[in-house]
Amino acid sequence: MVKDFKMSNSNPLSGGRVTGWGTALGKNVVTNHDLASKMDTSDEWILERTGISERRIGGTTADLAVEAAQKALKVSGCSATDIDLLILATTTPDDQIPATSAMVQHLLGLKCGAMDLNAACSGFVYSLVSGFGMLALGHKRILVVGSEMLSRVTDWEDRSTAILFGDGAGAFVLESSDTQNALLGWELSCDGSLRDILHAEIGGTVVMAGQEVFRKAVIAMTESARASMERAEVTPDDIAYVIPHQANIRIIESAMKRLDIPFDRAVSVLHKTGNTSSASIPLALVDAVQDGRIQEGDNLLLVGFGAGMTSASAILNWGKNND
Repeated sequence: MVKDFKMSNSNPLSGGRVTGWGTALGKNVVTNHDLASKMDTSDEWILERTGISERRIGGTTADLAVEAAQKALKVSGCSATDIDLLILATTTPDDQIPATSAMVQHLLGLKCGAMDLNAACSGFVYSLVSGFGMLALGHKRILVVGSEMLSRVTDWEDRSTAILFGDGAGAFVLESSDTQNALLGWELSCDGSLRDILHAEIGGTVVMAGQEVFRKAVIAMTESARASMERAEVTPDDIAYVIPHQANIRIIESAMKRLDIPFDRAVSVLHKTGNTSSASIPLALVDAVQDGRIQEGDNLLLVGFGAGMTSASAILNWGKNND
């Protein structure tokens, strides 16, 4: 019998903070009305079931990653040569070989190691936790990016999936710190026995058992979030905002209810981005930073799930040097 794998911290990693952030979206807007003109659906049907009004498509995984990363570097005040490692979360690499992170490294002018990480829609949190781990091992600055071209693996004639996905990227610069500890708790999980409910063959498109994914996703998100909160020694009342994977508004509503956190504390950009896989959490978080919702000292719960089936969560304290 295959058992699911879980990794979590008994003590939080120390000495790291987020100092830069940036996002990018595909340049072409595809509205629900656009889709309704090509298949048997409607704006009302899509919006009611998913919370999505439009999605953005276009570009390449590398190009979107570079745009988001350049913005993050500018916010942080770092130069490309200051970065010690690039971690690129993606399920949609531009090439099977080499890793897309190699092209991103080249285009940004980085002089450091680079690697892709594929944990599907949980990938950004996996990469974020890995980045903090590398800081604990001695690196000074880590660039973490989630970038996806899901339009590349979408069957645009399949109503059940074509309405969901978009293209985008989000990036964080992480820096070591002697005085701040942004990562308070984290949890990473995977249950490979659930591979068939959400997958795409090499060269194929996404196949999804929607109802089963919904049920498993809500359970996985709430269990992961509770584990991170327990290890960070915080309660739902201590969480200022939840930054969930932007997959479906009904999944977010159900997870928030199970976590006993008011829905108005969930950050969502789903209506204007669609599901952007590993890019969705940074897209939502940066949106809330830029509009002033997230303030100094806020505890943020990042939580996601994805194909695999993976799940991941992290508690971040948005410190005084993060704004």
